[in-house]
Amino acid sequence: MVSEQKNINIISSLINKSHHPLSLSLATNHISIAHTSLPITISTSSNTTTLNNQTTQVSTPPDLIVQNTVAPNSVAAGSTLNINYQIKNQGSENAFSSYTLFYLSHDTSVSDDDLYLGSDEIASLNPGAYSSRTVTFSIEKNAAAGSYYLLYKADANNNVVETNENNNIVAKAIALQNSFSSINGYGLINAAAALAQAIGQTTFGDVPDLGGLNWGADLIKAPEVWAKGYTGAGITVAVVDSGVDRNHRDLNSNIWKNTKEIAGNNKDDDGNGYIDDVYGWNFVSNNNNTLDKNGHGTHVAGTIAGVNNSFGVTGIAYNAKIMPVKVLSDNGSGSDSAIANGIRYAVDNGANVINVSIGKEQPNTDIQLAVEYASSKGAIVVMAAGNAGASTPYYPASYAQAWGLAVGAVDQYGTTADFSNRAGTELLSYVTAPGVGVYSTLPGNKYVSWNGTSMATPHVAGVVALMLSANKNLTDAQIRKIITATASNSLTA
Repeated sequence: MVSEQKNINIISSLINKSHHPLSLSLATNHISIAHTSLPITISTSSNTTTLNNQTTQVSTPPDLIVQNTVAPNSVAAGSTLNINYQIKNQGSENAFSSYTLFYLSHDTSVSDDDLYLGSDEIASLNPGAYSSRTVTFSIEKNAAAGSYYLLYKADANNNVVETNENNNIVAKAIALQNSFSSINGYGLINAAAALAQAIGQTTFGDVPDLGGLNWGADLIKAPEVWAKGYTGAGITVAVVDSGVDRNHRDLNSNIWKNTKEIAGNNKDDDGNGYIDDVYGWNFVSNNNNTLDKNGHGTHVAGTIAGVNNSFGVTGIAYNAKIMPVKVLSDNGSGSDSAIANGIRYAVDNGANVINVSIGKEQPNTDIQLAVEYASSKGAIVVMAAGNAGASTPYYPASYAQAWGLAVGAVDQYGTTADFSNRAGTELLSYVTAPGVGVYSTLPGNKYVSWNGTSMATPHVAGVVALMLSANKNLTDAQIRKIITATASNSLTA
């Protein structure tokens, strides 16, 4: 690997208990029931019944209508819609229980292509009575943006025989907004806006760009966050990759160390199942050597937490700690089991963020369960979309439909890279970050500029680390929501 409605049909029956045969003829609002020995005449036009010279008033059937509707003028896909309304029986007979149904429609009538939202059960209503209602519905995440009508349809299942069956629908204009793009998902990540929202503030003010090789940090507005004092301190980011050169001068002071383990004593001091895992674990060779000979993991690590000094590269979360977890061999290949076990190791040993700049076309259950496990334990997995220029992300990035974040690549102008796998039509937490010409660390105190969604992903992992350094209580779901809501395509960005 290199993602009842209950139709209550109430049948009303009129039962004639007379033993005499009757014949029924209808003509223009006049009903005549003929019998040779018992003449009866009913005239509907006068709303009275004459029976053997006795007069009785005829009731008007029930009539249910929707009134006093209150709903927002717009709603975003994937959000909830709160609706207030009243259902009234304006007839003079009791109305049996019924259902009000709700739709999003392109016109003012109900049709098969409408988006069904849900139903609201209405209890029996006396004549003249009304019921004030509040309902909440979820809008489909993939709902197409556009202008719609919110339809309220009283007695939608025809449970009640009404005097007027044509006044049940009320239509209210509503705009449906969806900031998700099949190309770049929610767009370019915005560190300043995301972190500000994470601590309940408005977005931070701009600061001068650093320029030069730091263009990636500038593009995602990381310096604005640093200026507020948030640098990733206290946060551990696992790099599940080809290993990390922990001796690199731009990384060595930011390498995580398992302080519960005594180096070199050939014992599992902390009882986590791994002997002498002082600097992480190697799931390729099943030992504690997590050094990187390939360069990929070291490059990723520099973008996340390169030390802020007078040389080299400054990481997005330059005071965070890097946990090396080696799951790829020196030639860059690795097994599904190694990757899944690597993610679980990172979670169990305290990683707050897990960078997975790895992908393949096929899904894998073990990796999926590992990503889900991370989310359940409060760790956020950030995954590369892939470099095939495909219309959908590779796995495990496709699992960002439910957990973690998927990341595509853009250049210094914010344009989606040709090689970057797109977001696709299925809604998932996909954002973009710098992934073209990204300058970062290589083993042996070297540096290089590389392209790839692998290079974009650590930018996002770094932003997540910044957010958690400001508010460590944020969950995976909250991080996903904030980052997508504040990215460049967002309606609120």
